[in-house]
Amino acid sequence: MERVRMPSSETHASYIPFYFRSFLSSKIEHVPPTVPIEDASIQNPELNLFQQHVDCLSQDLLSAKDDEFLSIAWLQKLLTGFRSCQEEFRVILTNNQAQFSKPPTDRLVVDLFDRSIKALDICNAARDGIEQLRQRQKHLEIVISALDPKQRMIGEGQFRRATKALMDLSLLTLEEKDSGSVFSSRNRSFGRNLKSKDSCHRQSGHSRSLSWSVSHSWSATKQLQSITNNLIPPRTQDITATNGLAILVYTMNFVLLFVLWALVAAIPCQDRSLNVHFAFPRQNSHFYPWTNSLHSLYDRIIGESKNQRNSNGLLHEICQVEKYVNHITDLVDSAQFPMKDERKEEIRAGVKELIPLANVFKKELGPLERQLREVFCTIMSCRVEGLELLGKSSEPQ
Repeated sequence: MERVRMPSSETHASYIPFYFRSFLSSKIEHVPPTVPIEDASIQNPELNLFQQHVDCLSQDLLSAKDDEFLSIAWLQKLLTGFRSCQEEFRVILTNNQAQFSKPPTDRLVVDLFDRSIKALDICNAARDGIEQLRQRQKHLEIVISALDPKQRMIGEGQFRRATKALMDLSLLTLEEKDSGSVFSSRNRSFGRNLKSKDSCHRQSGHSRSLSWSVSHSWSATKQLQSITNNLIPPRTQDITATNGLAILVYTMNFVLLFVLWALVAAIPCQDRSLNVHFAFPRQNSHFYPWTNSLHSLYDRIIGESKNQRNSNGLLHEICQVEKYVNHITDLVDSAQFPMKDERKEEIRAGVKELIPLANVFKKELGPLERQLREVFCTIMSCRVEGLELLGKSSEPQ
């Protein structure tokens, strides 16, 4: 796989990414001040601000209304926040190159970059899930076209066409649940044909990979579990010895895990499950001001999973589509020709509920996929640049 470098930020002098500044300016004044790291041996203003950013982001995500939570727009906000954290971490790593190259920080950073490799597979699996949502979108559009509420008459031919599309939707959902969303066609991988740093930002022209995005035996749940292995808060002596940088690396690890877990929760992925252990910091919790907000966010997603046990993804739009499709299917199955006016109106009302959902899929799946691609590139470029920095620092002068 060729190395892909993310374009350098124009704000290297200030380590707050430019695309996070507007978010902070509008949100940070409404967020209670975080607890600063008071250990006299730790004097790192970059660390305090990074922790505050993570807390601010998680509180903003937590504040979403029920009809916004775990929606496509919510996922886009999650990924934007993650990219800002990743970029800020990259700049802090560069600014503290000498310190990161010393034990025990160097080992902690290498562990993070090992987890990053596993994260790329989850990005590809989520991208495959978006492709599945596009298949649902096509079937939805057929149903809406055949049973268009603006039509005065619904003929038997249109009815049969809609019935077939509804059946295809049901089969697609069942296949995802029964097989763990294993795909029967070859899919593209973000790691292919990335020949220049500009390719990370192209909006079209994605070419299909010559290999599967993930293997048939691959499991999103097992991948997440492997990322959690040995992910524990640093010891007090390590925090002191690294001037707090061990806290930074641990926080970046935790944010990476949480974002990946939320993606798998929302989007259909191969062998997905939310049964992943999160060890939220308890000791030295004053070092991690984001603990309570992220824990509340975790609990809210778990609560949604209990309310949507039969759904193959907690994405708000998926749950809404399944709800209305099931309702329309029940109406269609019990309909007889000539159809009564009352039944026609019920079907039309159900189809009207599908129209805005199909429009969201049509308009937002492309931007979501591009954003996921940018996350893939950000993770990969941060790892490449970080390892290069560590390598240069270890070279004899």
